[in-house]
Amino acid sequence: MQNDLIAKKDLLELAHISYGQLYRWKRKKLIPEEWFIRKSTFTGQETFFPKQKILDRIEKIVSLKDDLSLDELADMFSPNPQSVSMTVNQIIERDIVSSVAVNVLFPEEERNRSLSFEAILSAYITDKVLKSGEANREESKQLYTFLMNHYRGLNGQPFYLLIFRKLGVTSFLLILKQEYYYVDDLTKEVFKLDILQSIEELKSLLSMGA
Repeated sequence: MQNDLIAKKDLLELAHISYGQLYRWKRKKLIPEEWFIRKSTFTGQETFFPKQKILDRIEKIVSLKDDLSLDELADMFSPNPQSVSMTVNQIIERDIVSSVAVNVLFPEEERNRSLSFEAILSAYITDKVLKSGEANREESKQLYTFLMNHYRGLNGQPFYLLIFRKLGVTSFLLILKQEYYYVDDLTKEVFKLDILQSIEELKSLLSMGA
């Protein structure tokens, strides 16, 4: 069995949770359906999980379940939490997005307007790209708009952001999982980022100051 998977019986023992808790959390969408992986073994069909992801998620659920309802937890773990709303100034104060990125993306007169989770995430990812040095100010604005336009279509799936450059022209690509792709010899991949990982990072940052 792959090292990054854990069998259900081993998970229940390691995490000290019951079968009922696990499937209740699944029904409430605290644990994604796609993490329940059915595989054939010598004893028949068994359920496995991505080990580190499921252990990290259970740890978060257990640590927060006394303070938040299951519905509130489900919203927090959603790829697009509805309860999140912060102003531009607040994301600077909380050190979620740098002042450099904010100055590029938001005019001064917009600093007190509220941002949705997808807007905060788009700014957070754009900030990462800016810090990498692989995008200038104009390209960063284009990237922010690109992410905002396509975020809903990602639907919580494991997408990657790829940035390419050809003859000085930059282009963006969102690709599901790590599928193969081919580009011509003049086109270079200059940046790659796991969108789901960035979502989890951002949620952790937001919960730390809640």
